[in-house]
Amino acid sequence: MLEPSKNELLTQVGRGTPMGELLRRYWMPIAAVSEFDDESVKPVRLMGEDLTLYKDLRGTFGLVDRHCPHRSADMSYGFVEPCGLRCNYHGWLFDHDGRCIEQPYEDVAQPEARFRDKIRIKAYPVQAHAGLLWAYLGPQPAPLVPNWEPFTWKNGFVQIVFADVPCNWLQCQENSVDPLHFEWMHMNWSVRLAEKSGPYSPRHLKLAFDEFDYGIVYRRIREGMSEEDPLWKVGRVCLWPNALFTGDHFEWRVPIDDQNTLSVTWCFSRVPKNREPYVQQRIPSWRGPVRDAETGRWISSHVMNQDFVAWIGQGIVTDRTREHLGTSDAGIIMMRQRFLKDIEAIARGADPKATIRDPEINQCVTLPIADRKRLVEGMASEEMARNPLGAGRLATDYIFQAGQPREVRQAYAEAMGLGE
Repeated sequence: MLEPSKNELLTQVGRGTPMGELLRRYWMPIAAVSEFDDESVKPVRLMGEDLTLYKDLRGTFGLVDRHCPHRSADMSYGFVEPCGLRCNYHGWLFDHDGRCIEQPYEDVAQPEARFRDKIRIKAYPVQAHAGLLWAYLGPQPAPLVPNWEPFTWKNGFVQIVFADVPCNWLQCQENSVDPLHFEWMHMNWSVRLAEKSGPYSPRHLKLAFDEFDYGIVYRRIREGMSEEDPLWKVGRVCLWPNALFTGDHFEWRVPIDDQNTLSVTWCFSRVPKNREPYVQQRIPSWRGPVRDAETGRWISSHVMNQDFVAWIGQGIVTDRTREHLGTSDAGIIMMRQRFLKDIEAIARGADPKATIRDPEINQCVTLPIADRKRLVEGMASEEMARNPLGAGRLATDYIFQAGQPREVRQAYAEAMGLGE
């Protein structure tokens, strides 16, 4: 069980809270570059702050307060200029650093006062990387946006998927270090959802959890596996501070506020070797539903939707004073202890875990990957069809989340050479 004060400490993300200040030391993925193909301004909410994300006419991204410092007009209805975002109420113009660079009436009525030099709007840095838009809300100097190894891979089809999950971020992230749920929530529940009584998944026999530079590795042995299996020798990654990394995709659990989480998935699908060279011109992005519009129930047909059911079912902010942790929850305990240590570290003025500041290291940050050879070197279509990990990539249906748009499915099928 976790005492109430510790539960509040780990779940509250607003500015000035210990966990909120910790999470602000990391770059957070908040949108996709492709979202701005057809729009230039988007309202966002991140760690309890209402903000406006935009792309100006020169292609520079900015992130500023939702409200104009003049008379609090909504900046998400502003319009972009060659440099910055202009409030649609009285025309005040702000650059991506938050400086007011134009006040149309004041500049004419009292130019000598230079009133605009006294005005700033809250602004945060934004960087585009790997098709994602990353925001940093913490103190300067900012660390580097991590260049994780999969971001450097070639010959792959990438898609970015979002979902709005109505619960606290921590119960979402704790799922990232809980391998046992795979057996029951995904394998066995899928059997029952198909109205079958079996056969059930091979049972877990052994689990292990180890910290490394960029998170926690979890390793498992199920019936029929040995200690030579990559899932035991290499394992999977709970990526610090708020993501899961399985080898071919990342899942970030980005806090919107204390009660809501933005799920962000970056998914890499290696094309067959006979499709090389493949160069993706545009990384598509889409938003998947969480609730079934007809029944009102949470969608349970896809892997991540099943996770959403579990997270939401724990309550908006789960009451950890009621829980009874078992031996399979060793990773959960390890995660909570590390967060508490990180909170102490930033209070001392030190960097928390997994902060990257060395450009040499950041050229390509390697991670434990159980299936690296297939993902990097690829396979021919025939070999992929015989490989348990590759066969699923030859299906047109996106298995992780419901709601994939038809145009994204078609682009994927074309990249993979399906239907030819």
